[in-house]
Amino acid sequence: MAAGGGNGKAQGGHSSRLPSQEMLDDLCSRFVLNAPEEELESFERILFLLEQAHWFYEDNTMEQNASLKSLTLREFTALMFQKCVALRPYIAHFDDIYKNFTSYKTSVPVTGAIILDESYERCLMVKGWKPGASWTFPRGKKNKDEEDHNCAIREVWEETGFDVSELIRTDDHLEVVIGQQRMRLFIVGGVPEETLFIPQTKKEISEIAWHRIEDLPKHSNESSHNRGPTGLKYYMVWPFLRPLQAWIVKNRPLITLKSDNGSKGVTVWKANTSGHTTFSTPIMVSHSVTVVAVKETTSTSFVDLPGKSFRNFRFDVPQIVSHIV
Repeated sequence: MAAGGGNGKAQGGHSSRLPSQEMLDDLCSRFVLNAPEEELESFERILFLLEQAHWFYEDNTMEQNASLKSLTLREFTALMFQKCVALRPYIAHFDDIYKNFTSYKTSVPVTGAIILDESYERCLMVKGWKPGASWTFPRGKKNKDEEDHNCAIREVWEETGFDVSELIRTDDHLEVVIGQQRMRLFIVGGVPEETLFIPQTKKEISEIAWHRIEDLPKHSNESSHNRGPTGLKYYMVWPFLRPLQAWIVKNRPLITLKSDNGSKGVTVWKANTSGHTTFSTPIMVSHSVTVVAVKETTSTSFVDLPGKSFRNFRFDVPQIVSHIV
């Protein structure tokens, strides 16, 4: 999932009607009560389910009901705790539960891919959906028990519609640790510029483009949102740049194809408000600088994470369903 714009889901809209009890019960049943038992073992996992319900509400329910109000994840989650029978007993602990969840989210490992074109001079970047979103590599958080490379394959497919499952080599990766979060990006080289890229998720990615590697930010300051030499804003790109350049020097084929567009960055997919898409539009560039101190490492262990409170509980699903029916 593209970073730099929150979860990438739309928060616009000017309507004010809250979802009905029937809508909330349907979302709770669809995303929580019918989830596998292991997904209900902790509030952190349950809130990930509610995050999916939130995306569904913003992307689908609101499209069918124009009068509904757009909600932040916290607003939506609080409403679910207030209105849903399964969650209502824990409403008194909601602030602690949500705080633990946000801490947990910043610790979940992230994986993705750095996709290089045939010249090895440009890489594929995605831009989040919200206004002011940054450019970043296609990447996202791991699911429970998911292997790093499988997460990368899934995230690249969701954000670009490109299947890298046959191209990923598990040894070709770069990894950094920032705070408690491990980030691993697999390097996939030699992808043709004319490859078709189309996001597979709604309202998460607004644009996909080839960016010149030499135009990416190379330095850090106290912000994870950096600007490259062209003035474009990037998210969590600079920690990978120098290792990437070193990898290219070592692994670049002796003969590489030059792009038809020279060394320019090129947009290959772009969304617009009317729901149509445009292709092969040159990237607009400007000037400026800025950029986070990180701890680099070659590996890290995924330790037990924050938010252990309220773990010893189970839903009495038959009892809950009896109240809903």
